[in-house]
Amino acid sequence: MLKLKTPEEMQNSYSPLYFLSALGAGGLSISFFLYLMFWLPHPNTPIPTFTDVSQYFSQPWQWQHAVFILAMAAMLILAAIFVRMLVWNLKAYKLFQQTQAYQQLKESNAETQRFAIPLTLAMGVNVSLALGAVFIPGLWSVVEYLFPVAIAAFAVIGYFAARMYLGFFARVMATGGFDCTKNNNLGQALPAFAFSMVAVGLAASVAMSTNPITQTVALVLSVLFFIVALVLAIFKVVFGLRAMFEHGAAAEGLPTFLVVIPIVTLLAISVIRWQHGLHNFEAFGHSAPIGVWLTGLIALQLMFGAMGLAMKKRMNYFKTFVAGEKKSPASLALICPGVALVVLGMFWINKGLLPMLPEELAKFGVAYMLLYVPFIYLQLRTLTLYFKLGNKLLGKEPVRLQTA
Repeated sequence: MLKLKTPEEMQNSYSPLYFLSALGAGGLSISFFLYLMFWLPHPNTPIPTFTDVSQYFSQPWQWQHAVFILAMAAMLILAAIFVRMLVWNLKAYKLFQQTQAYQQLKESNAETQRFAIPLTLAMGVNVSLALGAVFIPGLWSVVEYLFPVAIAAFAVIGYFAARMYLGFFARVMATGGFDCTKNNNLGQALPAFAFSMVAVGLAASVAMSTNPITQTVALVLSVLFFIVALVLAIFKVVFGLRAMFEHGAAAEGLPTFLVVIPIVTLLAISVIRWQHGLHNFEAFGHSAPIGVWLTGLIALQLMFGAMGLAMKKRMNYFKTFVAGEKKSPASLALICPGVALVVLGMFWINKGLLPMLPEELAKFGVAYMLLYVPFIYLQLRTLTLYFKLGNKLLGKEPVRLQTA
């Protein structure tokens, strides 16, 4: 086992990237699980379970038995290391937050190092599910009750990561301070890595659940985080490569160049799991592809909407140009995104979700109407904003444009 310094000893030399020590152990544990996944027969379940393992080991000895024993032992040992490193990092990070170095990190490019935390926590959920399936007798008989718990866990981790990124984005957009000369690596792609881990975890419930409601909720959330991860990955890689071409690659950041590999793996597995889930919808007699694409487009709108609102809040835009004395005709552009999201949202409900869940999502039923609530709220807020800006800009004293 690894010999660790105490968190107190690491307080002044700690980095959130040390969470990757736990992440690596968790990922290795999952890699050994795949020997069981693809080699051990499990005809009645999408992944191998304790029952499948027991039945296989009741058969005459074959060389695969030795492989499975070694794989399960490795899973347990590496999972134990994962837990140990996670606990150690959480303690060290708590102490690190009390230092001046932490405050400096939050005001620099390195703030994105903190995304190693949600990335590692999401890996922890995946490791728990794999271990539970293989080592806990009868767990699969209650798995439909566990999927909502897993979905909630991934959703909370994703929300935590989203808030973290919006804070970083708003700071950079509002105050600047992002040093492009030091962006000559792909470390800024770590948020995309974290969101892709959440997406693939949610996609597991899409693939393995037989409850269409569970599948649909997991699918919507998985697509949302998938789109965020994909967009961020493209942007961050492009910006990072540009800086490397201009300034050369940072020697210390060279390992980050390979971060694209796990991101691609996670996004690819997400799509595979979606496809399996979509086959289930087809078996139910429902159609899902249009729902997936509409969900993806809604996710893209929400992503840019959240970033825009975070930036405006940080720069006090609403207090200044909406509620304040300053006038700007450009503020009328705030109406368009609200209208657009409401319109596409209604298409998403009626053309995307309703065909997937015709029985569970009966038109004009309680669930159906609840889906309308956020869009009705946004519609009313947009309407209110429209009249407020109209009265401010076009009322008794309309804003005068400067002319040459």
